[in-house]
Amino acid sequence: MDGLMYTLILVGLGLIALVVLFSFIPLGLWISALAAGVKISITGLIGMRLRRVPPARIIMPLIKANKAGLGLSADKLEAHFLAGGNVDRVVDALIAAQRAEIDLAFERAAAIDLAGRDVLKAVQMSVNPKVIETPIVAAVAKDGIEVKAKARVTVRANIDRLVGGAGEDTIIARVGEGIVTTVGSAEDHKKVLENPDSISSTVLGKGLDAGTAFEILSIDIADVDIGRNIGAALQSDRAEADKRIAQAKAEERRAMAVAHEREMIARVEEMRARVVEAEAEVPLAIAAAFREGQLGVMDYYNIKNVQADTSMREGFSQFAPEREDDAGTPRTPRDRPEREDKS
Repeated sequence: MDGLMYTLILVGLGLIALVVLFSFIPLGLWISALAAGVKISITGLIGMRLRRVPPARIIMPLIKANKAGLGLSADKLEAHFLAGGNVDRVVDALIAAQRAEIDLAFERAAAIDLAGRDVLKAVQMSVNPKVIETPIVAAVAKDGIEVKAKARVTVRANIDRLVGGAGEDTIIARVGEGIVTTVGSAEDHKKVLENPDSISSTVLGKGLDAGTAFEILSIDIADVDIGRNIGAALQSDRAEADKRIAQAKAEERRAMAVAHEREMIARVEEMRARVVEAEAEVPLAIAAAFREGQLGVMDYYNIKNVQADTSMREGFSQFAPEREDDAGTPRTPRDRPEREDKS
């Protein structure tokens, strides 16, 4: 009974050891590789386990590459995986490039993949070009009319410039800049509407794909529309600004005139004050002349008579009726020359 127990324990331990061994050593994957003609050893698979590389992530792409005749090695694929690349996508891109007769080496494909670009999508775009639609671009012709245009850019991926080349946003920005330049150099917006292909031909001739990861095949104007009259709006704004400037200058001149008028009024008031002050000194001067004997009583009465006669003349001139002169124009005593005072 004890011998049977020991036998069962040994069999169980053996089964556990086999399960652990087969889970650590991918025997099924090794058999699949041998069946596909891929030379890989058990020690190589164990080494992948020790380096924490899933053997299936290397062996399955290696089988596809071997069947496609790429001649890749497990070491290259493992090194690319350890560098953070997508081994399966790189192998698919190499197979697609080989079928499309595109010259693409493994090192170039690995560099494109490590640069963060989808190398398989790039190969597919090289075979099947992509159409990029730009947003509506507004430009103003020389006659001041705004023209709105939308373009469709057909591009093909440039494998040699995928590493370090600019993306789709640069293509869209350059095409928009070319549209603005072409429309802005047009003398009349009608010419742009009549020949929209002139925009595409001019923009295409500028070499906008330089330094980008794409090759521009064609630029087609999808839509052209008329916008605002920018020239008229600018002239209206300029006229309004000139009007405000003129109003400001007129207000400045009015303020200066008001200030000058107030200054003249102040001067007149000052002169009147001086006249009143001088008139107030006249009786004092007369009194001083009396005391000094320079003015007699008769002289004083003559002065009073002159003043009375002057007051009387001023009173008559205010109430005298109007009469016409020789030309039939009404005249007042103020219009006639005063008689000389003979007194």
